[in-house]
Amino acid sequence: MSEMSFEELLNQSMKEISVGEQITGRVISVHKDYAVLNIGYKADGIIKNYDYSRSQDLDLTSVLNVGDELTVVVKKLNDGEGQVVLSRKELVQNQINEKLRALYESKEIQHGKVIKITTGGVVAEIEPEITVFIPKSLLSNKQNEDMSSYENKEIEFVISEFNPARNRCIGDRKRLLVMEEKKKREEALEKIHVGDKIEGTIINLLDYGAFIDLGGVDGLLHISEMGWGKIKNPKKTYNIGEKIKVLVREIKDGKISLTAKFPDENPWLLAKVNYALGKTVKGKVVRMTDYGAFVALDDYIDALLHVSEIKREKVKKPEDVLTIGQEIEAKVIDFNEADKKISLSMKALLPEPEPEEESPEDIADVNIDEYAKKNGRG
Repeated sequence: MSEMSFEELLNQSMKEISVGEQITGRVISVHKDYAVLNIGYKADGIIKNYDYSRSQDLDLTSVLNVGDELTVVVKKLNDGEGQVVLSRKELVQNQINEKLRALYESKEIQHGKVIKITTGGVVAEIEPEITVFIPKSLLSNKQNEDMSSYENKEIEFVISEFNPARNRCIGDRKRLLVMEEKKKREEALEKIHVGDKIEGTIINLLDYGAFIDLGGVDGLLHISEMGWGKIKNPKKTYNIGEKIKVLVREIKDGKISLTAKFPDENPWLLAKVNYALGKTVKGKVVRMTDYGAFVALDDYIDALLHVSEIKREKVKKPEDVLTIGQEIEAKVIDFNEADKKISLSMKALLPEPEPEEESPEDIADVNIDEYAKKNGRG
């Protein structure tokens, strides 16, 4: 047998490898974009940063050191320059999928840091290279929320969908927020009772009223319950974020109705004294109809001045005599506490007309002597 050449001996000592095979190599040099590995083959292996992980711009010098052992997959036996092309990305993805599947099946709450914001949602990292996409629709229970507020934010979520074939892993944060909100609402409802006086914060204003945060649960303050006075537009009376004291009026089917009409501030408590029957009062004309004018006696109480009670002479329409904003003086001619109605009369304050003098033509011509005879007096 002839002696084998050194090259033949060397080749014989080297293991055979094939594309797709999983092998272990040792790092012999590291660069920003690639690393070279001794893989026990006749040629060294090379791994580029984009084959190392899913991160396209990873600096390999930040994660690898000379001497590190690395498990890789053979991607190509020759890169054209005599080196074996290696990849770690497939192995990493398989490991990631196994980890994500376990997290998905556990149904447990996950914690992650938002590392990327897109128009459609955010990417949260549970641990290095273990990421989950949370769509905007599942990110919050608030509408039109500013996505930029989530940058580098630690958030909680559950993994609601996992499909490795489509490289799809979806997180749901909204579900946790809804559950938390429901729990807070139930706890808050247990502490709130009809008749309670509570300070709340206005969180929304609508044409028909305001929604008040009572500390974990919302209540509706209807426009008709905003005070003893008349309020035409809640948005011009209150501001979002404003603190307000309210009274719990009703709790029904989990819904809370509020009022700002506190009984001890009811202007009608003093109305019976201030606007008693027969009393002369002053007020301002605030509204007119065909049948009369409404007069504001104070900030909360209006009274009706009927058209027939304006003057002794006949008045067809109130505006023929009165104007909006005019100060008048009138007499209370009716006080209905039950219906909260007061009627006034300007006419009642006018002096009684002088009796008309009889003219001579109106005096009868009577013969006194003849009258006395007829009545047996003559």
